[in-house]
Amino acid sequence: MDDKDNTEGVISRREILAMGTILGGMSIAAPVSAQSLGNVLGSAKKVAKAANYSDAEMKVYFDQMSEEMDSNNPVAGADDPYGQRLAALSQGLETYDGLDLDIKAYLVRDVNAFAMANGTIRIFAGLMDDFTDDEVRYVIGHEIGHVKREHTKKRMQGALQREAAVSVAGTASSDVKRLASSELGKLFGDVISAQHSQKNERQADDYAFEFMEANNYDTQACVTALEKLAGMGGGSGGLPWLQTHPSPDSRAKRMRKKL
Repeated sequence: MDDKDNTEGVISRREILAMGTILGGMSIAAPVSAQSLGNVLGSAKKVAKAANYSDAEMKVYFDQMSEEMDSNNPVAGADDPYGQRLAALSQGLETYDGLDLDIKAYLVRDVNAFAMANGTIRIFAGLMDDFTDDEVRYVIGHEIGHVKREHTKKRMQGALQREAAVSVAGTASSDVKRLASSELGKLFGDVISAQHSQKNERQADDYAFEFMEANNYDTQACVTALEKLAGMGGGSGGLPWLQTHPSPDSRAKRMRKKL
């Protein structure tokens, strides 16, 4: 059997390998009903498909996740000072570097920001309170870098593969076009809030530096923003999410060498 997808009802070698991942080496006691076997094969196909979702299909998931987050957090409106400031700082960035971007502020006092593969970028009010205009621009550039380098897209593919594997033992719907709110919250944690790799953060920092240079912003802000984060620390009394990110102090030193 070759490695190409076959007609409906026939499982390919790639799907068999995916099914092996799902089963985790466990044997299936005979006899197996046609319905049970169909559930296993269906989940195996979901695992194989998760790594090959089109951009349009991935956008469906991220749009749902964005809606969920916006419904659970106060979004700064056009008349709000935070909304007005961020609109001014992100003027002209509705489209940038081939991306459609949706940049808004959350009226949340945390020092944080995040991006999704569909171009959603959210900056928290707490961060805007502590950062200068150019330091906020660095954060925007950093988050655009995560989108452009497809970091969240790749993490979502991995999360969907894991969800497909879990669904073998459960009653998950075969309709992957709509996720429950409870699933969206878990995916947000797995995809957006989980540990970031050193490589991903370097790529996003480098993109932010180029973004600042290309738009004639003060590149020194790349360093000072990271130094501020380093001063806020992690753990008790600090920013908990810094525990899952590479050291901002070492990132600041690296960025200073680029100046």
